[in-house]
Amino acid sequence: MNNTFKDLKYKVFQSGNPLFFYIGINVILFLVTAIIGVVVFLGRIPVDTNLWIREYVGLPASLPKLPERFYTLFTYMFFHDGILHDGILHILFNMLGLFWFGNIFMNFLKSRQFHFVYLAGGLFGGLFALAVLNIFPVYADGLAGVTIIGASAAVMAIIFAAATLVPNYSIMLLFFGEVKIKWIAIVYFILDFIAIGSVNAGGSLAHIGGALLGFTFIKSLQNGRDWSKIFERKPKLKVVRNEKPVKKPEFKGGVTQQEIDAILDKISTSGYDKLTTVEKEKLFKASKD
Repeated sequence: MNNTFKDLKYKVFQSGNPLFFYIGINVILFLVTAIIGVVVFLGRIPVDTNLWIREYVGLPASLPKLPERFYTLFTYMFFHDGILHDGILHILFNMLGLFWFGNIFMNFLKSRQFHFVYLAGGLFGGLFALAVLNIFPVYADGLAGVTIIGASAAVMAIIFAAATLVPNYSIMLLFFGEVKIKWIAIVYFILDFIAIGSVNAGGSLAHIGGALLGFTFIKSLQNGRDWSKIFERKPKLKVVRNEKPVKKPEFKGGVTQQEIDAILDKISTSGYDKLTTVEKEKLFKASKD
């Protein structure tokens, strides 16, 4: 078990793979909130954990609440409803979609671009949903009770980015066989468009916003503009010390300066006559240089 936890910790936090990082963060937060929810339920504590999650980390559709809950534009994409409220299906399908399409994404693009699409998809999806819900009067009566929560918008951004980049890439689906991912993305989009008239209109609108971000990012990338460069690390300045260069050996007549110095030292101590034939030859070659 200890080795298993070490392996999981490495994959999520140290491997550098953004796919494992975002799946890990979502699952960890879900398990923590789910466990708290079970403890509250068993202890008959008069607290609705699902309501608390939606109130404090979910994105409120009502604009007057947003100044106090501004941070929810970021937090809502990492939390899901508790296990007692069918949140397990919500996170399960989100993480499966993220895993399948995230792997396709990472086969062709960089980690930096994955980070950008996930985060920007979640942010734009939330803003898009807020804009539509507050612009169209048909949603006005129920805004106070609408909260958006879940990673779906960010996941949809990854799905549509992959489907736009390699639309004819095929995967195997149970009962359907080999299917091109562009058709999967189109079906997702149609279902979400139809659902904007349902009770979960906010979630569906966020999905559509995420999909638009993923699609637009790839089109921009194909035109030579990489929005993810805002995450690019700038090279650190290298401090160069003013040190004296290492003196390379000098060669005179094929003899190094070190050998000449050694021969001269021998002459000064023992005299020229004590030099060997080889040493005399070396000194002679050096003198001709």
